[in-house]
Amino acid sequence: MGVRVLSIGECMIELFKTSLGSYAIQYGGDTFNTAVYLAREGVKTGYATALGGDDPFSGAIVSLAQVEGLSTDAVLRVPSRLPGLYAIETDSAGERRFFYWRQNAPARELFELEESVRIEAAMESAEWIYFSGITLGIYSDAGLERFEAALRRARQAGTKIAFDGNYRPALWAGDTERARSVFRRFLPLATLLLPSCDDEKLLWELDSDGDVMAALQDFGAEEIVLKRGDAGVLVRHGGAESEVPIGEKVVPVDTTAAGDSFNAAYLAARLQDAEPEAAVARGQALARRVIMVRGALIPREAA
Repeated sequence: MGVRVLSIGECMIELFKTSLGSYAIQYGGDTFNTAVYLAREGVKTGYATALGGDDPFSGAIVSLAQVEGLSTDAVLRVPSRLPGLYAIETDSAGERRFFYWRQNAPARELFELEESVRIEAAMESAEWIYFSGITLGIYSDAGLERFEAALRRARQAGTKIAFDGNYRPALWAGDTERARSVFRRFLPLATLLLPSCDDEKLLWELDSDGDVMAALQDFGAEEIVLKRGDAGVLVRHGGAESEVPIGEKVVPVDTTAAGDSFNAAYLAARLQDAEPEAAVARGQALARRVIMVRGALIPREAA
């Protein structure tokens, strides 16, 4: 038996601005952030990606993953390549702008590499697979076909799938129709959806939270957890819908990884038999702590 959750995507070099105005290096990426927070929540978690083979940054990412308790058996190494890089600019309200250098990152070719059979085997042995719209956005058409086929085989083997839409228009080069087409292929594979309402409104050109929930229901997921910022969370499970308010409100320092950490704590709570509403509260509590510290992965003592 493999890990309980296998998270799939890209981990990059993160440049973030310190309080002195200079930049410092960390490492992050939406699905990697969620994997780390899942491991911190006590869930046996693995990460699947491709990194460079001999550069110090790729080595540091692997070391970080291992220190955080992640299995790196599904991390492929590609000689003479480098991981992607992104910089974060944060405004006075803690909101972020991202700038990316990732076009040649090996993670983009994860399902086209010769060793990708290792990833496919890890998917079939995991209890859950977690990925996002950013995962989908970095793959070529050929990579998407192979990923979709691997997900279908994993489902047949009994693996459940959690998906966060995390729609980022820049990843799709402004081709909204292509993004919609890809999402329509992958959404029906998910057992659990963990989308952000604003992302879904942007992708599908919807006006209300209710329209978003109705549209997502049509894809057939057993459980939908719709994150709505200050408006709280809508949960649909077992044919019933409930609303969980945001709870304590804090002034964020940096909203990076707010959704990633929420997803981790929510999924961890559900795997530990918590009811959906209690899992939402746990997700909100972790996200509150994360947004009070700069960077995607906050120090353990801050969590």
